Amino acid sequence: MKFLRTDDSCFDNLPDYAFSPNYLMVDDFEGGQLRVHYLDEGPKDAAPILLMHGEPSWCFLYRKMIPLLTAAGHRVIVPDLIGFGRSDKPSNRLDYTYQRHVDWMSSVLQQLQLKDITLVCQDWGGLIGLRLAAEHSDNFSGIVAANTMLPTGDHDPGEAFKNWQKFSQETPEFNAGKIIKGGTTTELSAAVISAYNAPYPDESYKEGARQFPLLVPISPDDPAAEKNRTAWKVLSQWQKPFLTAFSDTDPITKGGDKLMQKLIPGTAGQQHTTIVNGGHFLQEDQGEKLAEVVVNFVKSNRVE
Repeated sequence: MKFLRTDDSCFDNLPDYAFSPNYLMVDDFEGGQLRVHYLDEGPKDAAPILLMHGEPSWCFLYRKMIPLLTAAGHRVIVPDLIGFGRSDKPSNRLDYTYQRHVDWMSSVLQQLQLKDITLVCQDWGGLIGLRLAAEHSDNFSGIVAANTMLPTGDHDPGEAFKNWQKFSQETPEFNAGKIIKGGTTTELSAAVISAYNAPYPDESYKEGARQFPLLVPISPDDPAAEKNRTAWKVLSQWQKPFLTAFSDTDPITKGGDKLMQKLIPGTAGQQHTTIVNGGHFLQEDQGEKLAEVVVNFVKSNRVE
């Protein structure tokens, strides 16, 4: 599989980001391997919190949360999805499939031998992370879902998503930093916008980011629809703690929290919250607040 690898120099001097890179290799399903980047912060013997990013961000999105989570004694694992951040970026858009993304992240979990995981997922971090939790449920102890969903294609995705999907395919320049700026409620500095663009020196590095909106199941016969329905069967019986922490101003995932609370048994009795003054990328707008929610969630559900 042909791929691009963003030069390390692109990630120099990022604001409020002093984390050390870690790498492992995953199968590219064509006889080769791809490199996955991840952060691994905090005590290695602590139960891990897995922070899963979405489109078109990378683990820079979680920079405000990581220090607060490690200060509370947690090990924090933050992978960059293939095609994003410091992970390798296949050059052909058709090399990106929903199933491959799930398989690549499954390999990361297995190689790192992660157990007793608390999943924190947003955007595509949920589309992939909730599949991981459903398919490897013994490895997970709890889930915090923030501005995400696990679509099966059986319901209309809504106008906001359709507009985003159309824009993603038609815009001449796929500017990740400006896209993220458009999904926040706070002003982003030029340095932060540049940091979100850092993984992509030019348009050829953005095939994964371009393809992701087309991989969301929006019809019942989508290639990922059946696997997602199977995952929902697991989640509909999920008794482990499950918390929703959606923001108050995200048009794309609005209402998804109420649906999860209705369908997933593990949501019962949890302190579900709405993050105020948060856009779609609530980690950027209210990262400290979301970190506090996660710390309290783990603490209140800890089995001594």
